[in-house]
Amino acid sequence: MVLTQADRPQSPQAAPDPYAAARQQIADGARFSRASDEVVELLSRPARVYEVAIPVRRDDGSLTVFTGYRAQHSDALGPAKGGIRFHPDVNADEVKALAMWMTIKCALVDLPYGGGKGGVICDPGSLSQGELERLARGYVRALAEQLGPDRDIPAPDVGTSSQVMGWMVDEYARVAGHFEPAVFTGKPLELGGIPGRAEATGLGIFYAGREALQELGRKVDGTTVAVQGFGKVGSYAARFFHQAGARVVGVSDVYGALHNPEGIDIEQLWVHVAQTGSVTGFPGAQELPRDDLLLLPVDVLVPAALEGQIHAGNAGSIQARLIVEGANGPTTVEADEVLAARGITVVPDILANAGGVIVSYFEWAMNRSRVAWAADEVQQRLETKMKAVYAEVSARAREIKQPLRRAAYGVAIDRLADAMRARGWVK
Repeated sequence: MVLTQADRPQSPQAAPDPYAAARQQIADGARFSRASDEVVELLSRPARVYEVAIPVRRDDGSLTVFTGYRAQHSDALGPAKGGIRFHPDVNADEVKALAMWMTIKCALVDLPYGGGKGGVICDPGSLSQGELERLARGYVRALAEQLGPDRDIPAPDVGTSSQVMGWMVDEYARVAGHFEPAVFTGKPLELGGIPGRAEATGLGIFYAGREALQELGRKVDGTTVAVQGFGKVGSYAARFFHQAGARVVGVSDVYGALHNPEGIDIEQLWVHVAQTGSVTGFPGAQELPRDDLLLLPVDVLVPAALEGQIHAGNAGSIQARLIVEGANGPTTVEADEVLAARGITVVPDILANAGGVIVSYFEWAMNRSRVAWAADEVQQRLETKMKAVYAEVSARAREIKQPLRRAAYGVAIDRLADAMRARGWVK
């Protein structure tokens, strides 16, 4: 496995506070739900957070001890579910925030999961293949007692991949004494992975964007799109918009950005990135400052990098009519207010990028039932689910006369509140 530079999205100029943002979004969304103060209190912090030391023997014989985290936010609806990211900027507050967003996301799309998230502070690009494998296996050994198909089910995230999940599921089998494919999703097909998982998040973003454009009286064909982040999520989102007839006029990664007002050949860009590890140097477009990608005059903007990319400092300059959030938490709370005041529609992350966890659920269910699913069945089920959830959120938004984010949180928190009351946790 080779992790390219395109798998490492750019960091924001000013470090956001994702944990504070997640808590504020839950409190704000609860105002448009049936949740009591007790429900909000339970949702305002994770149920459990683990910090572990992971010793890894390097290729030169030296020992490095990495810090890893796993947050389990809520199990009101079922076991924790969420990715594991390998990135230099991983920290406890980020992991807690991402777990909280996963709880809301899983509830919104009506999956029997709570939210979880994990991470290791590291630069995966600086690790050899063997070092990366030893780190992945060490993470599982450190947290094996907290994982399981009915307890906590990790998946790939920034800096990890299906191969990393393959090593992890193998290490879990060693620790547990038996092979249990349902404890991880996003695995290689040979180990119980599901067809279509790699492109699921990007495809879900496309479906959400298509539904939003239809509500705005537009079609995908002929619209202009800019995608920030050309890793596992953004590259697929760009590809699906391109294949549907949109002009993808801008893309970026950690190293730079490209712009071609006539449209970028995304298939050729895929080849270029596979060969070079970055979008920079692509002959089919001109390079521009990386942060300018967000400010291009486009119909659709897809921020698919990291948290806090759209903030109070740039929200007033964004020219897109529609933002479809591919990353988790790419828009700060302050920026949300600016965008809403300017009439810019935002399809929130908990809806737009839910394709990954939806197909992860399909994989988990397939592993538990030992019945294989075909690729076309996976895609059809994903499209049906995304359309239904978008319609539900859109209807709630019209009912409460609020942006889609508040509507989505209201729907999700209602489901969580109902489950908590049924279990006797709250009054």
